[in-house]
Amino acid sequence: MSILVISHLTLRIAGRTLLEEANLTLEPGKKVGLIGKNGTGKSTLLRTITGEMSHEGGEIQIAKRARIAYIRQEQSNPQLSLLETVLQSDTERTTLLQQAQHPANAHDLAEIHERLRVIEAASAPARASSILAGLGFSAEGQNRPLADFSGGWRMRVALACALFLNPDLLLLDEPTNHLDLEATLWLQNWLQRFHGAALIVSHDREILDNTVSAIAHLDHKKLSLTPGGYTEFVRIRQERQLQHNRTAERIAQKRAHMESFIQRFRAKATKARQAQARVKALEKMPTLDAIVEDNPVHFSFPEITALPPPLIRADSVSLGYDGHPLLSNLSFRIDQEDRIALLGANGNGKSTLAKFLSGKLAPLQGELLHSPKLRVGYFAQHQDEELNERQNAVEHLLQANKNLTPTQARSHLAHFGLEAQKAETKIASLSGGEKARLLLALCTLHAPHLLVLDEPTNHLDLDAREALIHALAAYNGSVILISHDPHLITTVSDQLWLVKDGHVHPFEGDMEDYRQWLLEPAQPTSSASPPANSTNKKDERRERAEHRAAQAPLRKKIQQAETQLAKLAQEQAEIEHQLAQPDFYTEANKHTLVTLNSRLAQIKDEIQTKEEEWLLFQEEIEG
Repeated sequence: MSILVISHLTLRIAGRTLLEEANLTLEPGKKVGLIGKNGTGKSTLLRTITGEMSHEGGEIQIAKRARIAYIRQEQSNPQLSLLETVLQSDTERTTLLQQAQHPANAHDLAEIHERLRVIEAASAPARASSILAGLGFSAEGQNRPLADFSGGWRMRVALACALFLNPDLLLLDEPTNHLDLEATLWLQNWLQRFHGAALIVSHDREILDNTVSAIAHLDHKKLSLTPGGYTEFVRIRQERQLQHNRTAERIAQKRAHMESFIQRFRAKATKARQAQARVKALEKMPTLDAIVEDNPVHFSFPEITALPPPLIRADSVSLGYDGHPLLSNLSFRIDQEDRIALLGANGNGKSTLAKFLSGKLAPLQGELLHSPKLRVGYFAQHQDEELNERQNAVEHLLQANKNLTPTQARSHLAHFGLEAQKAETKIASLSGGEKARLLLALCTLHAPHLLVLDEPTNHLDLDAREALIHALAAYNGSVILISHDPHLITTVSDQLWLVKDGHVHPFEGDMEDYRQWLLEPAQPTSSASPPANSTNKKDERRERAEHRAAQAPLRKKIQQAETQLAKLAQEQAEIEHQLAQPDFYTEANKHTLVTLNSRLAQIKDEIQTKEEEWLLFQEEIEG
């Protein structure tokens, strides 16, 4: 019997139709990822399934006696401890325990104890504690009242309550938004072992690839189901687009060039496991512009002039607050083109190290050396709270750089998908993703040599995350990355540093090794001393830096060619649309008709020439 059956469902809010004639069936144990661009109604659909919102047409059927778990924003009693809060989320267990204290008769008491046995009430405290621990709460923290914790940590408790119920149907809406990488990996492992049905709204590609068996895409008010995870969804969607795209041959040729490049890159990167992981991730990346969004997002970071190495060198540095060290005896260097991801659970000092590298925190002791010309761009995960909601994006940039003109500010914002209308919109009216794009524009405004990114994808959708990956791949500076997105870490970073127990050490392995280490923490995987092949890695970093510097002019030519091709394609579409109108063919339009046909032929020739130029530039880069 099906757990959930949605038949011909229609949803409307304030007169706006979100969903028409939608159908979806969830069998026991089936997990489906729900994706779609922001504002299409994904969260509304979940709330409608729970009965919190009504629908105008169609039907939602849920199996009788099925237990549904959905994250609640607020818990009823913030004075309860975290462990008590999670235990009380199972209302049936709480009611049965109360009834067992005052049974009407012996027969009722026997039935109560039998039901408690069936729902495994005796093991509930251990299960609740295990879930809280997986989500980052220490044994001491689990006994503290909920009121002691901030909003982000309370959302983890809400997630713990939903998972603890062990429901027949689990509804999750962006469950990783308030998690660190370690908790995200734990959740992914938990979902893989979960035996119930689940409908998961997420922008986390790893969650969608490793935990669901199908993708439900909400697009243009319709709901379509594609078997497999997100990567399979991308592949199938690409094939469908290619079948109907008149430029399929050119795209296939571009893909062949990319695959050839990957093969050559693999041959040169056999020594570094992390580099091999990047190759695997690159092979999965979409070759078409957009998968979820109709209008693809493109990010572009400014090109920079290289500085002599090292960019930064730290000698015996201690970091902390109010004289109390959180990180001690740090000695490291960062060179041009280094791509470093910081690993470690929240509270271990990743953000503290990020603040230090960005110049926002002075060391308690030790020395930091860097070039006087070094410029650092810093993206802080809660920085959007500091934005002035009464200003717009252009005003923020002009305030950050007094030498900037309004035209230059708009141009820079356009590199992050904030076009004219959004650039003039008050911050209060921007979405979380649009605010994140503004923060990226602000932190790259002065063409930084080093980008320090602390959770840059919190509010970015799937396509915007891919755009960020592409932009960072083309960026010729250094990157320090903190993220709960394993896919972003794998595709962007060449080195992993583990921040743990007051120290920072290289992690000798890739993200899969780190995942296994989290599940089996007794296994030694980090090293305080430089690895034996550190000289080889240094040479590899230098080669990558030289390679990117050589590619920069060609990348600029490729970008210009793509911009010109887009303009020509737009003009061609407009002329063809005009020529397709029957009432256009009149005597009065005779000369205009000749002019348009002539221009159309000219455009086709120009497109062919530009495509040939694009392919030549691409071959040069791959060479």
